[in-house]
Amino acid sequence: MVANRLAGETSPYLLQHAHNPVDWYPWGPEALQRARDEKRAILLSIGYSACHWCHVMERESFEDPGTADVMNKNFVSIKVDREERPDLDGIYMKAVQAMTGHGGWPMTVFLTPDGTPFYGGTYYPPDDRPNMPSFVRVLNAIADAWQNRREEVANSGAQLREHLQQTMRPAPSRQALESSLLDAAAQGIDGQYDPVDAGFGNAPKFPQPMAIELLLRYWRRTGNERAKNAAEHTLDRMARGGMYDQLGGGFHRYSTDAVWLVPHFEKMLYDNAQLARAYLMGYQATGNAFYRVVVERTLDYVLRDMTDPSGGFYSTEDADSEGVEGKFYVWTPAELKALLGEDDARIFAAYYDVTERGNFEHGASILHMPRTPLEVAQQLGIPEAEVLEVLERGRPALFEIREQRIRPGRDDKVLTAWNGMMLRALAEAGRVLSDSTYLRAAINNAEFVLSTMRNGKVVYRTWKPGHPAHLNGYLEDYANLADGLVALYEATFEERWLEAAVELTDTILERFRDEENGGFFDTSTDHETLITRPKDVFDNATPSGNAVAADLLLRLALLTGNPDFYTAGKSVLELLREPMLRYPLGFARSLCALDFLLSTPKEVAILGHFEAADTQALLRATFEPFQPNKVVAGGTANIPLLEGRAQRDGKATAYVCEDYVCQSPTSDPQELRKQLG
Repeated sequence: MVANRLAGETSPYLLQHAHNPVDWYPWGPEALQRARDEKRAILLSIGYSACHWCHVMERESFEDPGTADVMNKNFVSIKVDREERPDLDGIYMKAVQAMTGHGGWPMTVFLTPDGTPFYGGTYYPPDDRPNMPSFVRVLNAIADAWQNRREEVANSGAQLREHLQQTMRPAPSRQALESSLLDAAAQGIDGQYDPVDAGFGNAPKFPQPMAIELLLRYWRRTGNERAKNAAEHTLDRMARGGMYDQLGGGFHRYSTDAVWLVPHFEKMLYDNAQLARAYLMGYQATGNAFYRVVVERTLDYVLRDMTDPSGGFYSTEDADSEGVEGKFYVWTPAELKALLGEDDARIFAAYYDVTERGNFEHGASILHMPRTPLEVAQQLGIPEAEVLEVLERGRPALFEIREQRIRPGRDDKVLTAWNGMMLRALAEAGRVLSDSTYLRAAINNAEFVLSTMRNGKVVYRTWKPGHPAHLNGYLEDYANLADGLVALYEATFEERWLEAAVELTDTILERFRDEENGGFFDTSTDHETLITRPKDVFDNATPSGNAVAADLLLRLALLTGNPDFYTAGKSVLELLREPMLRYPLGFARSLCALDFLLSTPKEVAILGHFEAADTQALLRATFEPFQPNKVVAGGTANIPLLEGRAQRDGKATAYVCEDYVCQSPTSDPQELRKQLG
């Protein structure tokens, strides 16, 4: 079949559609100019490579010659990868939500030639269904309206455009930022907490790592055990459920049910970055070794399956393999017997709930852990040690066989923002767990992104093996990359990472700042002009660029002594005061930054030869406990926190300060822990 215009793109999602009979265009001047010249409406379709229903709609509609003919005769059809163009996705998702009350992917939006939306929805089936018209019926109705009632369509679009411009400009609050906001947020999240099955809200359940961090921070601030218990309960249930890959490590996207059993099987880099950090904080707060294992297996999964030889991290793995969702991950009793032998299979199946009936589709079972090894041992009348031995030899045996199956598809594009999230997770895990493998992976990633996806002050959004980086970086790209680099500096004391983070942050202030209302736009001053300049402040599956920027700026203000960083970071939180109060689950990362702002963060300077045993002992004392409100400096960086500091008596020495007023310097790790509180 003849390729369409998407064949020259680098996005795996766009390339999946390159041989559709639809005359697809990528978003760009050529498509927009044709729409203007021919006075055609635009059909904008937005999705991403790991989206199950995007694949379904492609098979049903975009591969159908009859449907394609209707599209080609009436519209300029544009296909967009939401992961490459979050600006377009954000603008038009808000439009669809305003028109229909809900959103999702695949997203289908009809635009005037100037990009103004006037009608939209999500998935449309190939045939009429109750309360859901067929895609062709929708296409014909929109084409008729565009031809015969164009003025009415234009007026409707103009009203929606004005609404979008207003919603993209939240006004800052004039009320003070105070700790009562954190109390209200904790109460609000507690109201959403499921005390039976853990997590927040009802099915489908999403992992909410930012909310888990906020609860742990609230416990650290107030001693509130209920907040800590909710966080622990949720961490436990997610990692024991089917949403966690019990053989290969890493987390699937979300649970389709309330009990964390049946996941939507796609795996996203950003979920695994954030969840690795959440479990790392859980380990710091509780000492629970199970959480450490989850951190390690999650990061090992990323390094094994999601890492390019260059050091970049890939974006996603699909839910489907061989056209069937979850097929790669599920098992039957017969498969276990064939691989493990009857006796081991009986024990392994009892622990991971693999039954003849199955807990998933077609009699297959998703591995999960509804019982402890001791409970399984008691059920089967055998020693617990025997259960543990079977599990230890069974897991690698099944994993090795699973690796021979046809894998889900992988989206191998590298996105700067998501790499920044994983960079921070690896740097923090490397330091907290004293694991050089994770630190080396973090360094390799930072070197790759800074050398390949940055040109002077400009950061690019996306890179794919064999192609140059391209597309203007967004606020979330600059902020998450700088955020990861700060963590890498704190983990290694290499000045180059701090310098790069400061340069990126200066660019954020220069090119993204909203001087009128505070906070930051998602797009830079030299970005393509769209129907509105987006300014997303809401945390979705990933934190908003504004939330990450606020956290980054406040931490860098302490490290560098730059007052403009502090003012800019605080202005974001002032902008979000009322939304944080009303919708804490949607602003959890911003609330974590607020917790930092309202605390008295510890400023820790450590002097000594980095690899020396006494220096490493002080680093362990600094990083192993859960103390989120701190910054740590060392090495040769020219920053106020290190000025006038020196080792005492030739030993590694730590200085713990608050507001640049310091306690007595110490070389004793136990004394350091005491000073850190």
